[in-house]
Amino acid sequence: MSKKVDVVVIGAGAAGLMCAAEAGKRGRQVLVLDHAKKPGRKILISGGGRCNFTNYDISAHQYLCGNPHFVKSALSQYTQWDFIGLVSQYGIDYEERDHGQLFCQESAKDIVNMLLAEVDQPTIEQQYQVGVTHIAAAEHGFELATTLGNIECESLVIATGGLSMPKLGATPFGYKVAEQFGLPIIPTTAGLVPFTLHKEDKEAFAELSGVAVPSEIEAQDGTVFKESLLFTHRGLSGPAVLQISSFWKPGQTVQVNLVPNVDIDRLLATALEKHPNQTLKTTLTKILPKRLVEVLIARQLIIDKPLKQFQGRQLAQVSEQLQTWQILPNGTEGYRTAEVTLGGVDTNVLSSKTMECKHVKGLYFVGEVMDVTGWLGGYNFQWAWSSGYVSGQRV
Repeated sequence: MSKKVDVVVIGAGAAGLMCAAEAGKRGRQVLVLDHAKKPGRKILISGGGRCNFTNYDISAHQYLCGNPHFVKSALSQYTQWDFIGLVSQYGIDYEERDHGQLFCQESAKDIVNMLLAEVDQPTIEQQYQVGVTHIAAAEHGFELATTLGNIECESLVIATGGLSMPKLGATPFGYKVAEQFGLPIIPTTAGLVPFTLHKEDKEAFAELSGVAVPSEIEAQDGTVFKESLLFTHRGLSGPAVLQISSFWKPGQTVQVNLVPNVDIDRLLATALEKHPNQTLKTTLTKILPKRLVEVLIARQLIIDKPLKQFQGRQLAQVSEQLQTWQILPNGTEGYRTAEVTLGGVDTNVLSSKTMECKHVKGLYFVGEVMDVTGWLGGYNFQWAWSSGYVSGQRV
């Protein structure tokens, strides 16, 4: 005999738990299923274990989506201020970092514990280490075959996330459900992910592993981020690279300004005037790590000699080289280290107000499984809270 509930939420991550909590508050009988041992695994490791749970500045501009207007309704129905209010209600201490990013002062566990407290309701049941083997449309909703047995529900919420971080249990389950019901999938790729470099570049910059510099990085579509860049033993990382990776396409170069906070032309002109015998290397090591300057010289991107020996526009060319360094990534580190998945369930077949599928009554998709990807900085968690909330009002 089948177990009957009002709502089944598959996925006990940020969006799934948010949806379940809101549905429970409406008196709905909710069953949360997850194949993992525990809830919120991605929350726990996010933000270096501190969880960058939202941002003071949230707008549609910070999201990539095939339909740029899709995110507006959910983000306005449940804002960053609503979530900050919830965090404050639970007495969780948080701090603001660069660009309005909000982090837990203690631990990401605080956010998971808060969500678990929210779903600790008489009408909500959670079951972990459960496999869902089949889903079928039924007369009054859906029938699920699971390792718990058969389950019937009116509303089915897919909150299974994307493909990023497979070690944490990421699978294509949500996409397969969408395809089963005839919904289109926007091709997926890794987002917010480090770049790998071609062999020659990788070897040249390998000794810089661990060195970070301020940078301004630009993709070929004109998108620019001003953040720090980190050299790694595989290639390039750091906030600037993670941000621009979501806008990068294979085969494209990216342009890096290595001196975004310095008037490099004035610096070189002043050094030439006051210290004409000083070498370019000595001058540049005042604003850039010495090891980086040495690699740029070794690769002949710049030439080291006394400043007085530079003729005509040669110093201007040095300045230009530092501000428009072109690098061709070999690829990215892929889903293994990606923070998010670009692409997913096409938002054109979903209601922007409720996250319900327009053509399959009672079927909802929330969070990362759909074609909505935020910038680095708390935007993806805010999408989880907002999409989970609005679906929870309707399921």
